[in-house]
Amino acid sequence: MRLYQPNYLLFARYTDDVNNEPYQPLFDAFAEEGDFDEVEAKFQLSFKGRLLTTDDRRWGLWFAYTQQSQWQLYSEDISRPFRETNYMPELFGSFRPDVELGSFRWSVLNFGYTHQSNGRADPISRSWDRLFVEAGIERDNFAIVARAWTRIEESNQEDDNPDITDYLGYGQVTVLYRLRDNTFTLMGRGNLDTGKGAAQFSWTSRPLLGPMRAHLQLFSGYGESLIDYDWNQTTIGLGVTLNEML
Repeated sequence: MRLYQPNYLLFARYTDDVNNEPYQPLFDAFAEEGDFDEVEAKFQLSFKGRLLTTDDRRWGLWFAYTQQSQWQLYSEDISRPFRETNYMPELFGSFRPDVELGSFRWSVLNFGYTHQSNGRADPISRSWDRLFVEAGIERDNFAIVARAWTRIEESNQEDDNPDITDYLGYGQVTVLYRLRDNTFTLMGRGNLDTGKGAAQFSWTSRPLLGPMRAHLQLFSGYGESLIDYDWNQTTIGLGVTLNEML
């Protein structure tokens, strides 16, 4: 077992456009005000475990789990609810090519299955399943990871978000650079046909307390979480992280 995607806690995350729309039927049903606070906490937990491997460790079969939550920690008037939690288990094969590509080294090739959902009932249920392939190359303090996916289609009666690929597209590219023990990461994804997508920039400081580092995250576009897959917003958050992407 080991850490997988970044494990972080943003003490405060601000959005320029709060998404109340999906929850309005619930607020109306319970005669409550549907106003979330524009500042909330956000955290992510992520780990992976190797199920099988070859003697030389170049091939492996992995299981991974990532959970991301948006918590209305500062909304005392509505009892500080979790606005959204996304659950993402993955099962994938991994191969280490260790091939020189000019000045870069092709270091990883992953391929597998991802399920992502928010575990809610209608009208705020969101979920999708994907098959993906991912490759990573690196050189010194610089790395590029590209992931492409195809959605496993659901029936119209069961699909909570049939147009999700219009906003999240069919892949993403992440660039990582380390400078003086600081790490800068930029992720971009989108759908060229619809012109919709998202970008996320993060900065991780050098270790401050054991493995803990300061963490700044800036997101702009669609799909910061599943409930926000078709909601365009810009957010900024500050907190701490235990690990980086690579």
